Amino acid sequence: MEQAISDSGWRGSQEGWLEAAYDSLLESGVESVKILPLAKRLNLSRTSFYWFFKDREELLGALVARWREKNTGNLVKQSEAYAESLAEAMLNVFDCWVNKELFDSQFEFAVRSWALQSPDILAEVQQADQVRMEALGRMFMRFGYDEGPADVRARTTYLVQIGYISMQSTEDLALRMKRIPEYISIYTGQIPQKRELDRFFARHGYRPE
Repeated sequence: MEQAISDSGWRGSQEGWLEAAYDSLLESGVESVKILPLAKRLNLSRTSFYWFFKDREELLGALVARWREKNTGNLVKQSEAYAESLAEAMLNVFDCWVNKELFDSQFEFAVRSWALQSPDILAEVQQADQVRMEALGRMFMRFGYDEGPADVRARTTYLVQIGYISMQSTEDLALRMKRIPEYISIYTGQIPQKRELDRFFARHGYRPE
């Protein structure tokens, strides 16, 4: 039993290697995601990597799958969440922009940067964009918009946020929260109710002044 524990510590874990790859991608780009530097980062032998991944390409594929499941999966889920009004539905989506556990903007930027040098990753990003905008379009249609206007509003909602990410724009929490009601009004054509905003602010531990 002691030997098994020792071996496990020596080899690391699949999640540990993936987390190290994620950190390297965010810090220095995809070129830094290589087996030997990751082994040094983890203080593990290079050969221990092969207990968990066939090669570097499989590790990169796992990174892409993690990005897809987290960012696209959660955005779609939030767009489909129960809401009494379109404004509240949009606030559900805005949870993604405020909560890194739902949508990781740094990861998004890193993958989009990676796509500039990889046609395969570019195709992944383009597919994700399509899936996300279609999900937002369905959300608008659920609340009565025709397909054309729903598509335009979905694109407006989504592309502004991707612009924030691509420009690496930063706002402190108070400023972002102050702007959110006007964003909701512009995107949806509805002024969010105080109770809807209160629920949203409470979810994110924010108290308006």
